[in-house]
Amino acid sequence: MIKFKVVVAGAKNVGKTSLLRRFATGKFEKSTLSTIGVDFETKKVVVDDTEILLNIWDFAGEKKFRLLFPSYISGASGALMLYDITNPESLNDLHDWINVISSVPNPPKTRILIEAKIDLKRKVKREEVLKIFEKYKFQGEMLATSSKTGENVEKAFEMLGREILKTSLKKCSNCGKLYPLELKFCQYCGTKPT
Repeated sequence: MIKFKVVVAGAKNVGKTSLLRRFATGKFEKSTLSTIGVDFETKKVVVDDTEILLNIWDFAGEKKFRLLFPSYISGASGALMLYDITNPESLNDLHDWINVISSVPNPPKTRILIEAKIDLKRKVKREEVLKIFEKYKFQGEMLATSSKTGENVEKAFEMLGREILKTSLKKCSNCGKLYPLELKFCQYCGTKPT
């Protein structure tokens, strides 16, 4: 099984913890408390017949906790970036989060944009979201989720895993196993890629 560290980031009250809990437990908790500092979950996903263990770090959205973020993001392969479709300010806040993520040495290669709370009335224009999606070159598709109904929650993490596999691993031409791109030889059979 391949392990990846991933982070979940976005403004306060966009639904990061609810999304993570729904994914980890399959349940929606109506009264989730705001994260103080960092929360952590681990869950396995299967992406195209490859088992992946995601170590998921959920960060508090309040600005006072953002100083902690760079030290925790180190070594992350991917990031789910959330905004709340009912809160235009949460979309604007993504610029800050992207800057924080980009400022660390070796930032995550894979970033996915998630629209949260699609069970509620949209107040953010889709055109504005598409501008941000294109400007920051998010991978995969822009995915609309609801932690309350469970819509697209599993799909969001599967898509993240799939995109991480594309950007972080290569398949050995000799043994067929996946290994990290940065290695000059396959860690399983020692073959140098052609």
